[in-house]
Amino acid sequence: MTIPTPPLDPAPVDPVVPGAVNLRDVGGLRAGDAATRFGVLFRSGNLARLDPAGTQALADLRLRRIIDLRADDEVAREPSRIAGLDVVTQRVPLFLGSVESFFRDDISLDEMYRRLVDDSSEGVTAVVRGILVDQPVLVHCTVGKDRTGVTIALTLAAAGVDPDAVVADYVRTEGLLPPQRNRKIVEMLRAMHPDAVHLEDLATRSPAPVMRALLDDVTRRYGSAEEYLRAHGLADDEIAELRRVLLHRSA
Repeated sequence: MTIPTPPLDPAPVDPVVPGAVNLRDVGGLRAGDAATRFGVLFRSGNLARLDPAGTQALADLRLRRIIDLRADDEVAREPSRIAGLDVVTQRVPLFLGSVESFFRDDISLDEMYRRLVDDSSEGVTAVVRGILVDQPVLVHCTVGKDRTGVTIALTLAAAGVDPDAVVADYVRTEGLLPPQRNRKIVEMLRAMHPDAVHLEDLATRSPAPVMRALLDDVTRRYGSAEEYLRAHGLADDEIAELRRVLLHRSA
């Protein structure tokens, strides 16, 4: 007998946080006969340009934890404007090496993501544990595209979110990055790396085939995103708690 699939909850309007880029709730994503909860897990780019209204809007999300994936130099250069918020900040730098090195070496998004999965597994596991400790929780890096994109994708996939929904959430980033920001960044980077082939992908794009390839690669090598996290220290009860925290089933 085929069990009818319940409809997704209606997607809310993305939270408006002045000064934040690429900020959104990952609620409402299909996970078999369930969906991700709203108001539990948020993702974004950095919080360095919040004005007072933005800081208040962030406070209105009632976050209990912010997980910052940026390196020390990025944090020093663009500190988050969250003074006064009653929130735990967890630092989990994910890249082993500088962000600039990826542009200098002109690697592809596929290669960057493969390195992140292989070299930053301890950090990815720490992020998942941070999500389990406190909710609502916001995970962010500088743009919210790559480090955040890969970590959130692995987290969602391990919780049982359908692969198509994981990919769709990742793809949204490209449409949420301001065109003016993209032009400025690409012009600056192109002046530094005039012959780079992958520059625009690295700086501005979140293509579906790249995330599909990453999920397929993790499945091929580990069996699933869940098994990837298990292989790097996450326990069975933590996986079960991740599903409990992130998912709900329609009545």
